[in-house]
Amino acid sequence: MKPIWIVDDDQSIRFVLEKALTREEFVVRSFTNARDVLAALDDDEPQVLVSDIRMPGGSGIELLNKIKARMRDLPVIIMTAYSDLDSAVSAFQGGAFDYLPKPFDVPKAVDLIRRAVEESLHEGESEAPTAQVPEILGQAPAMQDVFRAIGRLSQSIVTVLITGESGSGKELVANALHKHSPRAGGPFVAINTAAIPKDLLESELFGHERGAFTGAQTTRRGRFEQADGGTLFLDEIGDMPFDLQTRLLRVLSDGQFYRVGGHNPMRSNVRVIAATHQDLEARVKAGSFREDLFHRLNVIRLRLPALRERQEDIPALTRFFLQKSARELGVEGKRITDAALARLMQFDFPGNVRQLENICHWLTVMAPAQLVDAKDLPPELQSKPVARVTAVAAAADQGPETFAEARSATDSGAAATTPKGADGIAAPMNSSWLAGLEHDAREMLRAGEPMVWETMTRRFEARLIHTALEITRGRRIEAAQKLGIGRNTITRKIHELGLDEK
Repeated sequence: MKPIWIVDDDQSIRFVLEKALTREEFVVRSFTNARDVLAALDDDEPQVLVSDIRMPGGSGIELLNKIKARMRDLPVIIMTAYSDLDSAVSAFQGGAFDYLPKPFDVPKAVDLIRRAVEESLHEGESEAPTAQVPEILGQAPAMQDVFRAIGRLSQSIVTVLITGESGSGKELVANALHKHSPRAGGPFVAINTAAIPKDLLESELFGHERGAFTGAQTTRRGRFEQADGGTLFLDEIGDMPFDLQTRLLRVLSDGQFYRVGGHNPMRSNVRVIAATHQDLEARVKAGSFREDLFHRLNVIRLRLPALRERQEDIPALTRFFLQKSARELGVEGKRITDAALARLMQFDFPGNVRQLENICHWLTVMAPAQLVDAKDLPPELQSKPVARVTAVAAAADQGPETFAEARSATDSGAAATTPKGADGIAAPMNSSWLAGLEHDAREMLRAGEPMVWETMTRRFEARLIHTALEITRGRRIEAAQKLGIGRNTITRKIHELGLDEK
């Protein structure tokens, strides 16, 4: 591996980082100014560059720009004692890997540099490009049922009611139903009935004549007219005001309606697809939704599963959204580790696919490295424990059957090893070993033994790594993935703890 280059005119900073990185078995080369760095690039190159922002002979930002012009993929970490907004923005706009304000915690600085090294070692790896952008992604059995239903409806113009939670992709399905129908050559017009005030919704749907109300200075075509010959998608139909439901029912019954303020009947040749996250049967019983309209809409019902019901689709969706975000922002697409995918697969996603897409947008902008790890995920995901091993995430890429088997095996294994109390209720899994840990620590502290923290930490890490290697039959990379750590970390720990000698 190539050396880490440290650039700083402060000798103490260079000394501290050199010693810390040498202990981690990195090769280090130090410089006092930007000129020497640029000259050294003629016969050598770094794995990672760590540079101060203010130095004699050229600033770190100027050096960053020159380095990036020659080595676009080199991770550069900018250090500064001037922790101001302009410095941070300039660093990131210049393509810095991260921004390290002084004074810094040395272990955290080393960890950041290690992550930059891991990123540079992954240089050149990328997700397999997709030949064609899919309309809807989904390998889960529930999504396959949706695909089959779209296929069966492809030659029909029957009314469809799509149900499912907010953010589950109801408009995408409606668009697919239109695209694969005999009306594909006509317009697809969508309206969210919950997002438009009641006083304006009637005009939005049916249009209005000039002078029909204050502000109606011209005649306006409504959505039914705009969708003539095509498909009208009425999203959140369950929130439609009761009096407008009557007008909608008439259009669905005989194809006629009147513009607001109009006297001449209009005819509409429109296929209606409605969607809702509401329980329409319950709303009918409560008297807030017309029963005859419900039956008119409920010709074919298509239920979209929530994302938590199709966890095996999360890896493919995540990679797709990361690439989509990169294209939209004009940046290089991010990759994601199995550990990060495993944590995503344990999240409930109350906002469903839309929430996952937003998270991928966040990662594209905010994640410091091209390779997204579990620690890079947004704060709301950090507190969610990953109860299942990362093998489940890997299994998800092999299809729904493999995923189901992996998830079932993991769940049954967890259930089998959970200790039971006298009343048969599962006790906390960590109660026994924590009690033992507390007992040993108490004895060592009472005896006045030195280095209690280091001793107990080494014992814990050694047993954890030993167990992971035992489960993976000595495969270090797989053990690191299961533990949620990097492969360089597990190799270093094995050496430090003397596990390779056993």
